Amino acid sequence: MYCDNMARKPVEIIAIRAGETLGRRVRRLRQERRLTQAELASAAGINQGFLSEIERGRRNPSGGTLGALAVALAVPEAVLLGAGSDHDAPQPFEARELPLLGSIPAGPPSESQEQLELFPVLRHLWAPDRYCLRLSFDSMEPTLKPDDIVLVQYRPDVEPEHVQGRICACLVDNSPTLKRVSVEYQADQRVVILRGDNPRIPPAIIDETVRFCVQGVVLCLVSRML
Repeated sequence: MYCDNMARKPVEIIAIRAGETLGRRVRRLRQERRLTQAELASAAGINQGFLSEIERGRRNPSGGTLGALAVALAVPEAVLLGAGSDHDAPQPFEARELPLLGSIPAGPPSESQEQLELFPVLRHLWAPDRYCLRLSFDSMEPTLKPDDIVLVQYRPDVEPEHVQGRICACLVDNSPTLKRVSVEYQADQRVVILRGDNPRIPPAIIDETVRFCVQGVVLCLVSRML
């Protein structure tokens, strides 16, 4: 369901310019990377007009949008925010490595039969129950795209009601899928509905006749190829 190795890029050191607004900082970093507004907006999964408003200082990004822009520009969120005097000088990334898998594990990621590759994430994102997953299908477009790498918290057998509306790594009759989970009750029977963000992909209805479990919950996007 998910794909092959991606070349690891060297860690980049980023500096913040004093007095620079968030919008100007986004524009400068975009231009330094030779990206058009359309290219950056597509990479971050946002509307180009909204990105233009951010760069002009007319709109403020939400936490999710800020994170997506940071990933697309390959910088920590704190660099975009310019928070703290320690960001006025070049700072190296502090990263720790997590297993990078190409398929949803049927058990703990560390015990996966798949050949483990390691992927660096920022230190504050690391936890022993987390792993990275590389996507290959387009069922979550435009939120997530093929070749995106997402951070997943391993939560085997969590009740679907507890992850209502979240994007989850699931097993359906032992087949892996990444979908948004919701729960409805029809004639007093619980029905789990798995939806992709891609409107072309029809939802899957999971009733008591189907073996189903949530294996993990997607926390955030950590890498996107431009």
